[in-house]
Amino acid sequence: MEFSRRQFLAATGLGTAGLLAVTACGTSSSDGGSPRNGGTLRVGALGKASKIERDPHKTLSNDSDFLIASLVFDPLTVPAANPNVAPRLASSWKQLDDPRSWRFTIAQGAAFHDGAAVRPEDVVWSLRRLREIAGETKVPVASGDAITADGADGVIITTMAPNRDLPMLLRLMTFVVKAGTTDFTAAVGSGPFRLESYNDGNARLVRNETWHGGAPRVDAIEVRRFESNTALSNAVMAGQIDLASNVGAVAGRTAAGRGDLSVVRRANDIVIPIVMRTADGPFADARVRNALRLAVDRDVMVKQITSGYGTAANDVLGTADPTYDTTLPKRGRDIVRAKALLAEAKFDTGRTYPLVTKDEAVGEVDSARLFATQAAEIGVKLDVVVQDANVFYDETWLKAPLYTANWGTNDSVIFFASKTMISTTKWNEAGTHDPDLDAAYLRALSATDDAGYSSASREIQRIEYDRGGYLVWGTADGVDVASRKVRDLPTLAGYGRVQLERTWLAG
Repeated sequence: MEFSRRQFLAATGLGTAGLLAVTACGTSSSDGGSPRNGGTLRVGALGKASKIERDPHKTLSNDSDFLIASLVFDPLTVPAANPNVAPRLASSWKQLDDPRSWRFTIAQGAAFHDGAAVRPEDVVWSLRRLREIAGETKVPVASGDAITADGADGVIITTMAPNRDLPMLLRLMTFVVKAGTTDFTAAVGSGPFRLESYNDGNARLVRNETWHGGAPRVDAIEVRRFESNTALSNAVMAGQIDLASNVGAVAGRTAAGRGDLSVVRRANDIVIPIVMRTADGPFADARVRNALRLAVDRDVMVKQITSGYGTAANDVLGTADPTYDTTLPKRGRDIVRAKALLAEAKFDTGRTYPLVTKDEAVGEVDSARLFATQAAEIGVKLDVVVQDANVFYDETWLKAPLYTANWGTNDSVIFFASKTMISTTKWNEAGTHDPDLDAAYLRALSATDDAGYSSASREIQRIEYDRGGYLVWGTADGVDVASRKVRDLPTLAGYGRVQLERTWLAG
């Protein structure tokens, strides 16, 4: 199995100019006019001061930090539409005779911002460091020894079992730095923009004229960090920034009536599930979890939490995946059945259970509060506890019986299985240890044809639906608001929103 830029061109019908960025954005100039170079794009993104992180191999919780890293550093691969993975630092990749092994070829001309060529040794060092910090969740290998240089332009990654989805699982996860780098104050990457200045989560990035993917359109991007969605929305409405990234539906509805602003909606973009711990605790019984799923009014949740900029979901993560199973029975609200399941499970309705959340994704706290109101109708009393994000990730995430999560991507069932559900993942959000799910996941990765892969993916979804640890009530569209002069913004759902290399400013 081999993939190269040429195959991607054939699949998408794109020309060679600006390939890397255009594949991710999937946009065109809707307002007419030819793309032009120049100008400074002022981008606002959410970010908490307490969560600022400059190390690209650590968890980048702030949208602002992730945007900066994505423009300064090159990952091996990036999101795309169809296929859902595109080249970046890796110009091509192929599965070797040993189906556990993949060879990634470094793009010709790839160089760091100080002029040094990107070497296989730099990629190996970066991936090994990422594996050491984040574990198998980001680089699914048994140890760093499974990542090796191959000749002058190649890196071989050998996974523990055959893994046909490795290029997809590495998208925007594998930022490459110079070998030996541990101080990221200077942030020397090989991406489309160079870091010129940085202050408290705000940065000015200037065009990398020699970027291997073709020089970006704008001269510079200024990333401004905003603590709250309200402040971000107000800034774009007042013309203080040109683009409010992932600003949410309320701002989108307000901007839709203004002639000086445009709205980009990215369907199936954000998911804010309720996580129910399966390993132990009050929600370990699948009947209790299904009762909670039957308690939720999904249409009301979508209407109130996403202002209608969203879609009801069916308790499966990865709704934008081509293998998403639309034949699963649509789960609606059934108060009578929910109460019966609680009774069968002898669930203690005399207690009050904490539902922990944090003000991170737009609508996350409100979704918890609305669900608590709905759950009360089946006799489940929930106390919504809002924690500081740092406290949440230290004390609640991966541990608590009931909490909200949020993910800014939703295009792959296998992605979620690998990151949050299989027994070996570091990010097992619901404490899931399901041998059938683990086996289906391995079958998907080792499948030699699309039919086998789809069958395994659908089995994973059926397990999620029947006894998984997520209540997925809906998805929210990603909503960006921009000045009318901003053209060719990314429209791809998920992490593709940070790929601004081909965005340009009309005169």
